[in-house]
Amino acid sequence: MAVYTHVSAETLSALLDLYDAGALVSAKGIAEGVENSNYLVDTTTGRFILTLYEKRVDSADLPFFMALLDHLADKTLPVPRAIADREGRQIQQVAGRPACLIEFLPGVSVSHPTPAQTRAAGTALGRMHAALADFPGVRANALGPDDWRPLAERCGADLDRIAPGLRARVAAELDWLDQAWPTQLPKSVIHADLFPDNVLMRGDAVTGMIDFYFACHDVRAWDVAVTHAAWCFENDGSGFHADRAAALIGGYTDAFGLTADERAAFAALARGACLRFLLTRAWDWLNTAADALVTRKDPLAFLRRLDFYRDADPAELGL
Repeated sequence: MAVYTHVSAETLSALLDLYDAGALVSAKGIAEGVENSNYLVDTTTGRFILTLYEKRVDSADLPFFMALLDHLADKTLPVPRAIADREGRQIQQVAGRPACLIEFLPGVSVSHPTPAQTRAAGTALGRMHAALADFPGVRANALGPDDWRPLAERCGADLDRIAPGLRARVAAELDWLDQAWPTQLPKSVIHADLFPDNVLMRGDAVTGMIDFYFACHDVRAWDVAVTHAAWCFENDGSGFHADRAAALIGGYTDAFGLTADERAAFAALARGACLRFLLTRAWDWLNTAADALVTRKDPLAFLRRLDFYRDADPAELGL
């Protein structure tokens, strides 16, 4: 979450007039994350999240995201629905951006998850994959393997401003992934961004899975690899936690399961996950506006993860 677009109290009050959601009491911008503008909104009847969709989210994809969240909520998964106004509309226009008023879910995002919390996240991911077996929606992955090389080329020589030699290191990894990427594994709709800051918890229980705006139809086990890379290291990409990895895979296996082919390809999937986030973080690092209320994230944290997965033993990964 972040704030790129500022919303006045008058504009927000006018928006709330469209809903049965009470009158505005307070609103606060949320700086975490990098994708959309988000506000924590308190009204006389409750608490909500207002999300304004910025340039990386195509407004044409919003009906897919709304249907996905409704589907998962109907299956009793802890996801936040977009609230419909009195006319039944979930998508609005606010300050020149498409926007949604979203249910607020209780819980906090952990910055240093325990193995028990990591297991709960793996279980929640497995439950989500099971619940999506009959979801009919399809959306292409706008940040999948075919998009990594063009993104690296747009970053160009500026990658070496982040770290000397980074451009060559990225190019070598792209060449390796071109040969190693497992295209024949089962596909489904996936979250594709299930970092700890996109999971809300109370103690060891998951109370919310949020920010589905990278959700797409792609290799299902890649979703597990993204989550593995996000949850099993120190935040700076050092200090791999084998106990968290075993817990994550254990929770996912109990709730859904990995095939032998998915396990065999897991290291390649994880390397692809690391490269994807290295590149998007690099792009944001190089292009975030100086006056944006947004926390930039270190691209090199995923270079360190990538180096680990390159040499890791499958048993060490919890497989």
